[in-house]
This record gives sequence, structure tokens and C-alpha cells, in this order.
Amino acid sequence: MKWRKLNGDRIELPIKKQVEKTIIKEHNLGHKLKVCIGTDSQVRGDVVEFASVIVFLREKKGGFMYINNSSEKRIMSIKERMILEVAKSVEIAYSLCDLFDKYDVALEVHADINTDPHFKSNEALREAMGYILGMGFVFKAKPDAFASSSCADKVV
Repeated sequence: MKWRKLNGDRIELPIKKQVEKTIIKEHNLGHKLKVCIGTDSQVRGDVVEFASVIVFLREKKGGFMYINNSSEKRIMSIKERMILEVAKSVEIAYSLCDLFDKYDVALEVHADINTDPHFKSNEALREAMGYILGMGFVFKAKPDAFASSSCADKVV
């Protein structure tokens, strides 16, 4: 996976090393961190483009994010796409959760799924919530899932 910062700078280190380096730097600056991981997607013809983000929130001091873009060339249902977004976020969270435990950083996994049954994405809510909670992560859906619905949405 290739990761970058919002300004376009590439992250050359493996993401796990970069995240650990970032956590140590932020802690040394006296910042208390929370990390939110989310993924959003857009359909463009027969290609689905994804953006996954790792959002670092500094308590009362703003935040920043790391971004990974990917795509898949195939047609999929809305439910399949929502579950794939969640799977991408869970994969990232799972690969980094030992760091967050080691450095006592709170973690949330955000799903770009609406809790209102009038929206199509709601079809995937139960499965997504079960998947995320079953992996032991804190789950957030719209309107509280800003990592996916605001941050990733802007870079997909």
C-alpha cells in the first residue's frame, strides 16, 4: 500500500513504522492522541475508487491524516461496496492496533454507512457493525463517522 499526506507528500516508510514514529513525536510534544480509521468509495463507470484514511486527532490541538487510494475494476452492489470499505478499514486497524495499545492511543473505526433506514447504505449497517465490534474495535457510523464520511470522502 502506498500512503501519502494530505499535501501530497509520499510516506516512504512502511505505514506501521510511520505511525509509530508519529505517535512518539506527538507524545513527545505533549499531545494526547486519538486515531480514527475510515474508508470511502466512489463508483466511476465500472471502476470503484477507494480512499482509506488514518486520522490523528490531537486533543484540543487539531489533527492530520495519512491517505491510501486504491481501485477495483468490477461492478458491485452498494452493500458489497460498504462491506468492502469496512474490510479495508478493519485491515488497517488490525495491522496497527498493537501500536495503539502499546502507546495508549484510543482507536475508532468509522463506517460511511447511514443509520437512517431510508438510505441505501443502511443495508450493510448490521453486518458492518458486527464485523467492527467483533474485531474488538470501537464502531462509529454516520453522522459520527467523520473519518470516512468527511475525511476519506474528500480524497477519493
